[in-house]
Amino acid sequence: MRKVLLLALLTLCLNIESAGVDRTKDAVYLALRDSVHHSFNDGDCDRFFHAVSKLEDYLLSQNDLHEYYTQRCNEIVFLMNQQKIYEAYRKARQLSKELRERKLDKEMYMAVNMMGHINRYCGNNEAAKQCFYQVIDMMEKEGYQASIPPIYMNIVNVEIGDDPEEAQLLMDKAKKIAEEYAPERVFDIETRKSVSYFNNGDIKTFLKGYQAYREGVAKGLSSVHGRLMEVYYLAAQGRTDEAVKMAKEELSDDGYDVITMIYEKAGRWKDAYQTLRKGNVVNDSIDNVVLINSMQGIEDEMELYEAKRQTDRNRFLGLSLIILLLLLLSAALTYIVLARRRHMSQLKSAYNHALESDKMKTAFIQNVSHEVRTPLNIISGFAQVIADPELAPSTKDRQEIAKMMRKNTKLITSLVDEMLMLSLNEAEGSARKDDKVEVNDLLRDLLQENQSIVQYGVALHFETQVDDDFAFMTNENMLKNIVNALIDNAAKNTEKGSITLKADANEEVFTLTVEDTGCGIPPNEAERVFERFVKLNTFKEGIGLGLSLCRTLAERLSGSIRLDTTYTQGARFVVTIPIPVVQD
Repeated sequence: MRKVLLLALLTLCLNIESAGVDRTKDAVYLALRDSVHHSFNDGDCDRFFHAVSKLEDYLLSQNDLHEYYTQRCNEIVFLMNQQKIYEAYRKARQLSKELRERKLDKEMYMAVNMMGHINRYCGNNEAAKQCFYQVIDMMEKEGYQASIPPIYMNIVNVEIGDDPEEAQLLMDKAKKIAEEYAPERVFDIETRKSVSYFNNGDIKTFLKGYQAYREGVAKGLSSVHGRLMEVYYLAAQGRTDEAVKMAKEELSDDGYDVITMIYEKAGRWKDAYQTLRKGNVVNDSIDNVVLINSMQGIEDEMELYEAKRQTDRNRFLGLSLIILLLLLLSAALTYIVLARRRHMSQLKSAYNHALESDKMKTAFIQNVSHEVRTPLNIISGFAQVIADPELAPSTKDRQEIAKMMRKNTKLITSLVDEMLMLSLNEAEGSARKDDKVEVNDLLRDLLQENQSIVQYGVALHFETQVDDDFAFMTNENMLKNIVNALIDNAAKNTEKGSITLKADANEEVFTLTVEDTGCGIPPNEAERVFERFVKLNTFKEGIGLGLSLCRTLAERLSGSIRLDTTYTQGARFVVTIPIPVVQD
């Protein structure tokens, strides 16, 4: 949005009242000014410079130097909007030289302000900020308090990407000054601040700002950021396509950055990535124009240098400075291009991540469908056997059927519990810990309850290093779910050998260990197994939530869980919960 914002902001900061000169009733001035204004907006180079030259001549005849130099600044702004940065730079330096020679200290801020915008355009943000802060000092010295807020807003536009908090402080400072010296600027500052809330992802605060903006509009107030507010409002309402359409219509080519952000906020990474690519094509063409125009300016200077070489040796120094400027400009443009490429790379990564997430969700749905359907079919089949009088199962068969039905019911219940538990426990970051848990009794009971889920020939063991009267305060239900999930995981992956549950504690930490003699987990998958929907063996039962649930619950208990990669006989999971021990 370089062109639109540049025009809007520069126009604001040039509207300093001419000292002691009231031209509101000067018909000649008003007609000439309107001609400049129209040709400026049309971008007609010949017509603009013809109009501004006539206005400047008239202002000189009236000895209105302040307004005269304001129009000189308008020339620089126009050149910048035409991507003729080199010419803009030359005019800014010429303006600075002329103001110094005429000792017009009160107007010197104009030249510094222009250099600030040129530096910002070329990506030299630190130099731009230095210029703008220097402008503020000059204005304070000369009593131009009413025009200081727009300069602060110039700094905001430099800081907003690097330091959002500092940008917010600067907007508050600009608003405070405007409330005292320029109330008509307050509304525009407030609107800009609301825009920043959307950029930072604070949609709730943005919507409050939008309501205030609409109330201001109803009162006849206006802001240069009004169109952007309307676009962002549509986006905040979830009307993404409408927001994009309006951005294309209202913001023209300058809307690519806005549209990219809208798609990012909506999670439409593919659209964001593609928009950024289109915007880069446009911006790269603009940057090429800037570079070509600058090079043309250098060539013109070189021709002039050759013509005057014999009579003006000092021209060499000027030429060197010009070449240095071109190198700096080229470096700045390179920085801008690389920054856009980095953003594109980040968006592409986010897009790929979103695709991978979609694949995981699809796999999850398929797994859930399979894992639920299979035990349901078993239960349904056994129910039909029991209900059919012709089959008349024996007592022994009925006992076996009941056992199988209970096992498959437990499987379904376990699946549902995992999904519900994960959802509920991610709602808050901590948990109540007011249950007094007698560890050994709890773990022995859980081992007994889980005896039925282990495969035939697999032994369940319990080893404890704490006394039977050992207890501590925690959330009993969460601890149970951790143990059940770890035993369930071990049972699915252990076909022979044993599963061992161990308990240990000191004065500060309770440690729970579950180890098995199963197939084990490769060290490079030690973190991945805790991700949602991850199943290293797709043929095993489950939907890939158990270990993820364990980590969530452990963290809510202010603890942690890890896979012990030094254990090679199967898998060993270690849970630590830093809760003080309570002795009876």
